[in-house]
Amino acid sequence: MTERLFRTDPYLTSAGGTVTALTPEGGIVLDRTIFYPKGGGQPGDSGRVTWDGGACDIAGATKADETSIVLVPAEEAPLPPIGTLVETRLDWERRHRFMRMHTALHLLSAVVPLPVTGGQIGAEKSRLDFDMPEPTFEREAIQARLTELIEQDHPVSDEWITEAELDASPNLVKTLSVQPPRGAGHIRLVRIGSGPVPVDLQPCGGTHVRSTAEIGAVSVGKIENKGRANRRISITLNGEATGDPMPTGHGH
Repeated sequence: MTERLFRTDPYLTSAGGTVTALTPEGGIVLDRTIFYPKGGGQPGDSGRVTWDGGACDIAGATKADETSIVLVPAEEAPLPPIGTLVETRLDWERRHRFMRMHTALHLLSAVVPLPVTGGQIGAEKSRLDFDMPEPTFEREAIQARLTELIEQDHPVSDEWITEAELDASPNLVKTLSVQPPRGAGHIRLVRIGSGPVPVDLQPCGGTHVRSTAEIGAVSVGKIENKGRANRRISITLNGEATGDPMPTGHGH
């Protein structure tokens, strides 16, 4: 089982770990990791693994199953043997852009309160697809409200509920195409806002910034028609992160 350090502190940029397995495809499994595995529309993290006598660049991370995360080397290279102590380092700039984008998409889903049919997070451009039969939202209005929510500097936090509690509140699930992972008995919720009525609250396993102001300026693209009742809204990051985007360094 891989301990998910990114879950408890998404600002960790480096950490030690021990190799617990090597996959037939040449992937590395550690007992703990700061690398987020591809899922929920968010790409897997990249970075570097070093050990006594060797190193390799990591192109991405994936889930081997519900408990293990595999680091995928960028190219064929000698791998650290099972039992080796390694040091992992994240491509922090890339990951932080994903964190800003992911949080901005949560705000977008609050600004456009319609069922989400798909989405993708990128370092340069991200999108959500909505079940929107008619163009009921104007781009300018979405831009104005999204900018307002970002500038209001709402805190972003997470909490856990049971699967039974989620079943009792099905409106928390906004995505039609992706359901929260089940089987562990509990579901992680990401909350934006500190008041009794949150700006947004939904199941999510991704990494997010500490507050909405850290997202920085965002541009909303034109609303694209992507088939019957399906409309796509894309966003791009317009500027640098604001607030305190500094990582926390090494995870012991």
